[in-house]
Amino acid sequence: MITMAADDKQSVILPNGIPPVWKSIEEQLLEHLENVEDLPIHDYRKQQKYVPREFDFSNLLKVSTLPATYELAVERDYRTGEVLAFTERVNSASGGSAADSFSMLRAPEPGSGVKGSSSNLPFWPGGFDPPLDTSVDPPTTEWKEYRMVAPGLPGGLTAADTSTSPADIKLTDLHSPENLFEFDSSGDDESDGEEAGSFAAAMLPEDGDGVDDVIEELTKDAKVLILSDMKTVVPEVKDTEFAVRLSVTEPIEDFYQRVPDMAYKWPFELDVFQKQAVLCLESHENVFVAAHTSAGKTVVAEYAIALCKKHMTRAIYTSPIKALSNQKFRDFKLTFEDVGLITGDIQLNPEATCLIMTTEILRSMLYGGSDIIRDVEWVIFDEVHYINDAERGVVWEEVIIMLPEHVNIILLSATVPNYMDFASWVGRTKKRKVHVVCTSKRPVPLEHFLYTGNSAKTSKELFLLVDSNSKLQELGYKKALAAKKERASSRSHTTGPKGIRTSGNFSSDKNVWLSVIEMLRKNDKLPAVAFTFSKKRIDENSSHLTSVDLTSSVEKSKIHVFIKRSIDRLKGTDKELPQVKYVSNLLSRGIGIHHSGVLPILKEIVELLFQQGLLKILFATETFAMGVNMPARTVVFDSIRKHDGINFRDLKPAEYIQMAGRAGRRGLDTTGTVIILCKGDVPELSDLSRMMLGKLTVLESRFRLTYSMILNLLRVEKLRMQDMLKRSFSEFSSRKDEGKDRDLLHDLRKRVNNLQELDCFYCSKDIESYYKTCKAYQQLRRTLHAGVVTHPQCVKYLAAGRVILLQAFDVQAIAVTLTTNNRSPRTYKCLVLTDRTVTWWKDSIKKSATQEEITPHNSAQPLTFMAGQHIVLEVDPAHIFAITTQTVKIPAPEKIVDNFDRRQIPRFKDDPPSQATLELVSSLSSLSMEVLTELNPVAEFHLRDIDTVDDYSSLSSLRQSLDSFNSTKCSNFAQHFKVVSADMALKEELESVKFKLSDASLTLLPEYKERLRVLHELNYTDGAGIVRLKGKVACEIKQQELLVTELIFQNVMEGRHYTEIAALLSCVVFEQKNCSKPNLSSSLQKGVETITSVARELGEVQKKYVKDFVVEDYVSEFKFGLVEVVYEWARGTPFNEIIELTDVQEGIIIRCIQRLDELLRDVKDAARVIGNPIIGRKMEDASTSIKRDIVFAASLYTS
Repeated sequence: MITMAADDKQSVILPNGIPPVWKSIEEQLLEHLENVEDLPIHDYRKQQKYVPREFDFSNLLKVSTLPATYELAVERDYRTGEVLAFTERVNSASGGSAADSFSMLRAPEPGSGVKGSSSNLPFWPGGFDPPLDTSVDPPTTEWKEYRMVAPGLPGGLTAADTSTSPADIKLTDLHSPENLFEFDSSGDDESDGEEAGSFAAAMLPEDGDGVDDVIEELTKDAKVLILSDMKTVVPEVKDTEFAVRLSVTEPIEDFYQRVPDMAYKWPFELDVFQKQAVLCLESHENVFVAAHTSAGKTVVAEYAIALCKKHMTRAIYTSPIKALSNQKFRDFKLTFEDVGLITGDIQLNPEATCLIMTTEILRSMLYGGSDIIRDVEWVIFDEVHYINDAERGVVWEEVIIMLPEHVNIILLSATVPNYMDFASWVGRTKKRKVHVVCTSKRPVPLEHFLYTGNSAKTSKELFLLVDSNSKLQELGYKKALAAKKERASSRSHTTGPKGIRTSGNFSSDKNVWLSVIEMLRKNDKLPAVAFTFSKKRIDENSSHLTSVDLTSSVEKSKIHVFIKRSIDRLKGTDKELPQVKYVSNLLSRGIGIHHSGVLPILKEIVELLFQQGLLKILFATETFAMGVNMPARTVVFDSIRKHDGINFRDLKPAEYIQMAGRAGRRGLDTTGTVIILCKGDVPELSDLSRMMLGKLTVLESRFRLTYSMILNLLRVEKLRMQDMLKRSFSEFSSRKDEGKDRDLLHDLRKRVNNLQELDCFYCSKDIESYYKTCKAYQQLRRTLHAGVVTHPQCVKYLAAGRVILLQAFDVQAIAVTLTTNNRSPRTYKCLVLTDRTVTWWKDSIKKSATQEEITPHNSAQPLTFMAGQHIVLEVDPAHIFAITTQTVKIPAPEKIVDNFDRRQIPRFKDDPPSQATLELVSSLSSLSMEVLTELNPVAEFHLRDIDTVDDYSSLSSLRQSLDSFNSTKCSNFAQHFKVVSADMALKEELESVKFKLSDASLTLLPEYKERLRVLHELNYTDGAGIVRLKGKVACEIKQQELLVTELIFQNVMEGRHYTEIAALLSCVVFEQKNCSKPNLSSSLQKGVETITSVARELGEVQKKYVKDFVVEDYVSEFKFGLVEVVYEWARGTPFNEIIELTDVQEGIIIRCIQRLDELLRDVKDAARVIGNPIIGRKMEDASTSIKRDIVFAASLYTS
């Protein structure tokens, strides 16, 4: 064969050398690196050109046919390609149906309604791993099964991980020899390709490394773009993995250049935090706005709605309470015409661009797979701090977790300390960053005052406590104390000593309110909101003010016209209700009341009049401050103590600030005024300071398991309850470092795999088992000892003279008790034989606290001591290793302690010990550890607890088993045990990390398993966790699903009139604890007893499986106080007559009947599931009978 050298090849291809018109490789590389504008991405000529199109509206009427739901899949041998079989599987392109697909491509369900259906699958939640296609098993790549080198070739496939992080790739890395020249190989002549390759080889240096030298020389001084060094300029102050805090201190100069065409414009200039939020919305990024009250968070929601209108998508605005939903509907309706409202009882314009609803409604839509979710671009969560609510906070977490991936999230909240943690949780859950915007101060600062006046003469006793800069003014507090003291002194001089009153009475409260209202009117501080934490107190305070009139004749006329127009909506006798007349009289004088006992239509009248500035003083409960945009000039606190359902307590800082934040109207007031009435004693300064300036309440998870949640997830096979638990806010703190833990797990596995086995005949057999037994023995001994040393009998045994063994780390010492310090925590003064100083004990304690390593049994070394050497120590009971049966007689133990303490003084350090000390040391020295007998706690202390006795029996068995191991016979046992201890510690750390990352570490997992057993016992699920018919029925019920389902299946409703059914089911929705006892017929009384019996049976089943479950607490959840009222209402009795049957206030009655209507419709849907049309018709008749007159009067906000 004739071969040709490289130079000869080049001369054949280019006999005359490289043409002079061609650039050298150095020139081409330099030009390519320096002239960035010549890159192909800047060649607009090759880009798509704009082609004008003609509109054809008939195309909107054409609907393309859906692909087939199923398709044939070919199964092949992955090595040979041979066709093995054909299988039918779901076509992923078709989307399937709501019954079998989580995809957004699935076919719509026209009849499922706004909330979807319990038979639908939810859309796949964002942040979850996509569901696996189980129709075809994916191949598993095991490289060991394949040959890497083909026959006859020197090399082949390398199955090594050569992945490189994109951040580490530099532009110069792209210029490798194989990438330097890429020619168009579209020609058909194969020889042309060979010549081109030969030409490229001719231009390259003979040595391949020369290319790197050329590039390095050319790029030495050139400015080359390095991708890893690129930094995007963003207005970020602090960045974590999933939460990014944006700056609100620096103005955004180029805002209008970045958003030239705003979706919505306001007549005022936006604040910096609002602009930052708008930029996030324009970039389709999640945003969390934590801003002070009245700062303007609603602007962010409005812009999101405008964006949806521009994009022809939808926005959902959620609120914590129904009243706030109605108010937001009215507000947004004035701004955006296309607004809808969905609540439990009404649906207005459900096709609108913006839908307003409570969070519970959105949860039902998500679980029911509502088709509305397809079009949603933004979900706005208002009042996010409501997640702290113990009862309903879990709903917020469920909704955030269940939202699909395409939905963007806006979180609006008052200022909270841990907003970054919460934002990070949301981002980690949805696997998308959340941008955080937080305001630093209120737009209208607040001033806080104490008011001690109680008459016209003392109406000027208003003392500044906290100024507008949030500085505490102690002088004002002292003046308030002095004013109170002076009045108490003058009263004692005139009527005798009575002290300072700590609670009000009728006449004095009236005088206080008359004086404070007069003071507010003179100082132009009206309108004001007076927060009072009792409905009864609100009614009393308003009734005191019969002589107060705060409105002009013009205002009275406006109020009268508005009230008449609103009340005319009512029918018949509803217009003449006593509460209607009473409240109308108050409103005409500029006074309003607002609490849950007020009729809903009257509350709305009060709110709308207050918004118009026609009301001057409004007595309200805490719920008025929940998101209602109704600021006043002044806020007055009737008291700073409230009853939280358990006991009376001071207001928390978050509660106080939420209510006080209603003071100060932006654009109208320079400062807001907050006044605390001191009717009795002036509160302590520390309490006031903590309430006004203390730490705000952090956002805490209220995630809890409900049977409804469990059943809704069990019916969806691919969504596990464990996945929901992992993503809850309660698990965030333990799961936020999951990435680092996985890296640690990988590292620990490598280290464990590299461990060497012991090369020892004895130790290789059972030294690991010995280690585990030692650990179990020492842990059990430590646990039992902690309980024994606090036993009353043990305290007696540890009196002066008891010989004990002390152990710290690996040293034991003989000691004797001298005195006992009975103050908590209890300690003992002991005399210890030693040859060391006092510090050895403290050092050993510190060492044992930081190094809790397992030591071989009986390996602790006795502490050596020289004759006469001793110390006196104060010993914690935890460091008493053993209590012996031996005692030493000590005539005066206190003198021994005093003598030792005296000798610790430098002046007396050389004095000899006292005679009593020498005698005690001598007696103790005569004892040895071999003759000491450990006291048996079970026998000596007469322990009768079965578990404790069993534990001591187990401890004895473990101690005996430690002598049976072969490894203890090894001559190098101590050294080998130390090696094994380190290895076992590494393995235990590995197991700990594996446990932390597993489902078993979930806090609520044990409770979940307990509730699963309850559902299985009640036949809601089968043994495999498949939801049965009863479970499907329970999925339809939103309140007390277990009881209502049992009532359906036990035929409690069969044979009863629909009026009785409605009356009996009121026990599920009525919540007031104390009310008058209803007068029930025998049939209703029997129904109450039946429901109570069913509830008790359910309670017993739950007690059987659920830890710490109390049956009586469960039974007491069902309250029958309104059974008679609802029964008469369903029969058609007028409202003015049914309110005479109970002492429950009118507003609570109406709220109960409205919630009852929702429950009746749920039971109707449940009857459809089980195919019982009789129950369905009864529920429909019951719903129709209660849905009338004032109870279901149209809201003023929606009509």
